[in-house]
Amino acid sequence: QVQLVESGGGLVQPGGSLRLSCAASVSINNINVMGWYRQAPGKEREVVATITRRGTTGYAESVKGRFTISRDSAKDTVYLQMNSLKPEDTAVYRCKADATWGPPSGFWGQGTQVIVSS
Repeated sequence: QVQLVESGGGLVQPGGSLRLSCAASVSINNINVMGWYRQAPGKEREVVATITRRGTTGYAESVKGRFTISRDSAKDTVYLQMNSLKPEDTAVYRCKADATWGPPSGFWGQGTQVIVSS
């Protein structure tokens, strides 16, 4: 079992920045892929960014050049640096961990709310 705890969400003005954190209860070196997903009201959940155990990253087109995913193995934490935020980035952001030894659906955090508004 993996517990994921997100933090760092909040209210920010358009053009501003936030850094989300996802702290895992196990070594993230034992997790194949960690990712950030988001869901806005009335919309489908979408993947925002992913990072593999080896550090390979992937991003949704809508956030490329603005968001950066990173990992700190010493702290078992994955980050999402979000810059140049737009109102359409408003959503609940959730962290997910996929491990070969875990369930197919992965492990999910509870989420953190991000609101981009003036």
